[in-house]
Amino acid sequence: MQLITTHALKEWAVAVDALEQGKTIMLLRKGGIREENNRFQVTCDRVLLYPTYEHQQPHLLKPEYADRVQPVQPGWHPETIPIGSWAEITDIFQVTEEQTIADLLPFHIWNEIFVSDRLKWKPRQPLFILLLRTYRLSQPQIIPYSSEYGGCKSWIDLIEPISIRDKVPVLKDDEYTQYSDDIRRIVSMLPKKVFTIKPS
Repeated sequence: MQLITTHALKEWAVAVDALEQGKTIMLLRKGGIREENNRFQVTCDRVLLYPTYEHQQPHLLKPEYADRVQPVQPGWHPETIPIGSWAEITDIFQVTEEQTIADLLPFHIWNEIFVSDRLKWKPRQPLFILLLRTYRLSQPQIIPYSSEYGGCKSWIDLIEPISIRDKVPVLKDDEYTQYSDDIRRIVSMLPKKVFTIKPS
């Protein structure tokens, strides 16, 4: 296992916080406007979690998370970014059926409006469900913002690598297994093939 990495996944700060607190193991993605080939894809199974603030919208979150978001002006970014965790992407599911997505609602932080908007945007493309096993960094890092990190894209490479040597799991093994098994059971109702990334 590589003990340092520059690979990072950009996600709303409120979602990163929920992952770090063990409130969720799930992200929903269709990708940003500047994704390669205009499609979301996963090319790395171990990523640092990079919190973003610009596009967070309280009305798209469940009530218990909405009050944690302070909207910011378009184009705003902090001068420094806190990197406190990394994650293994253990599973990836492609979902298009509204009922399946509705059944997954208890497992993530977003509300029905967000899910509906995601389904309507690029309707021919599936919604990606990512399951993440999150670990706290032994030494959280504060990194300077760089213009290379901006824009509507999911994946970035940090200028300086960060160590992931001493991993501290947010959830115990049996807790993560229970959550992920519950989600897999819902998604397995689909006739469509699901696939799993195996750790490298």
